[in-house]
Amino acid sequence: PIHIKRFAGAIGQKAKTDKLDAQLIAHYGEAIQPALSTLKPAVMQAMSDLVARRNQLLAMQTMEKNRLQILPKALAVTIKPILTVFKNQIAKIEANIVKLIESCPEYQAKNTLLQSMKGIGKIAAASIISNLPELGYISNKEASSLVGVAPMNKESGRYKGQRKIQGGRHQVRTVLYMAMMSAIQSNPVFKATYQRLVAAG
Repeated sequence: PIHIKRFAGAIGQKAKTDKLDAQLIAHYGEAIQPALSTLKPAVMQAMSDLVARRNQLLAMQTMEKNRLQILPKALAVTIKPILTVFKNQIAKIEANIVKLIESCPEYQAKNTLLQSMKGIGKIAAASIISNLPELGYISNKEASSLVGVAPMNKESGRYKGQRKIQGGRHQVRTVLYMAMMSAIQSNPVFKATYQRLVAAG
C-alpha cells in the first residue's frame, strides 16, 4: 500500500474512490511491474502466527508482573492466577512451534543451522524461519535489505550524509537485535565486529 500511495503522489493523483484506486493499482502494476509475491505455506503462516501470539502474551505477562510490584497485597493476589495462565499458554505455544518445525525437514535443517549460532534459540529461529522464508535462497546482501539492516546511502552532490537502516521486516530485525546483544556478550568475534562498526560510525 505505501508504494502505491507514493506512486499516486508521484503522478499527482489526489482524488480517492474505489474506481480510481483500482485504476491506480492497475497503472502501478503496468508501470512498475513489481515482483510477484507468494502466500506463505500454511505451516509457515501458522508458525508466524504462533510467534506473534507468544510475543503478545509475553508483553501482557510483563505488564502484570510490573503491576505485581506496585499493587497492595490485597490486590496482588488477583494477579498471580493470571500469571499462571500466561505461563501455561506460552509453554503450549512454544510446544506447538517445536512441533511445526519438526513437521518439515526443510524447517528442521534451517532450525539446526540457526540455533548453531550464539544468541539464537528455538523461538528466535522459528521467528526467522517463518518471517524470512527467502532465507537460504537469496544472498546475504539481499537478506540484509529484506530485514532492513542494510545501511542506505544518503548522498547528493558533495553532500554525504550518515547511512541509516530503514524499513524491512521488523519482526526479524527485533529478533536479530536481541540475539546480537546476547552474542556480543559471549562471542569475541561478534564483539570485535560490533566494536569495529560502532567505531566506524
